[in-house]
Amino acid sequence: MVNKIKYFLRHPLQLPIVMVTKIFPTFNFIYDTTDYQNHVSFEFWFKQKILNRGGNKKAYWPVHYTSKVHDVENIIVGVDAYPGIMGGCYITGRGGLTIGDYTQIAPNVIIVTANHDVYDSRKHITAPVKIGKYCWIGGGAKIMPGVELGDWTIVGAGAVVTKSFADGYCVLGGVPAKKINELDKSKCIPFKNKIEYNGYIKSDKFEEYRKKNLNG
Repeated sequence: MVNKIKYFLRHPLQLPIVMVTKIFPTFNFIYDTTDYQNHVSFEFWFKQKILNRGGNKKAYWPVHYTSKVHDVENIIVGVDAYPGIMGGCYITGRGGLTIGDYTQIAPNVIIVTANHDVYDSRKHITAPVKIGKYCWIGGGAKIMPGVELGDWTIVGAGAVVTKSFADGYCVLGGVPAKKINELDKSKCIPFKNKIEYNGYIKSDKFEEYRKKNLNG
């Protein structure tokens, strides 16, 4: 509650919008996510979902207008995990993409799930990408098709990840990315937001949304 009060003192114009959410529950995420790592304002939602700035209207999670997201129906995002929210990202779910809860993705990250056939560039070879929970993908990093990253994987800025590190609890860096450090599991602190949302969708409604609108 203290954090929410501080937020509204810094953003007084958000208060009347929050009051509207009491009448129109669709916008409850504006109030419920004030303590998130990536809080979403009404202005952000309006530019994306109504004005369609950047062409990411179909994404069910917050995406900055300078990012590009394709094949949304093949992308599963966890709680407080918004690929593309930081700007400058290129995300494609053509081959299937799953991102775990509370995973953070910095600006200018590229995640691709398909590559051109080396003998015929008109064809694509797809391979799913899976990123675990509580991961951090640093600015400008690139995740290539077929990669699986376990929980608590940190990818250093500018790294190019071409193979899987499914065990997680590690720091990756370099081109191609290699394990440069291991994390002490006993020091990794799992946490949960008081009210959970998968993008703009409250988590207790997400499974229903997923069955109707997403593949996988």
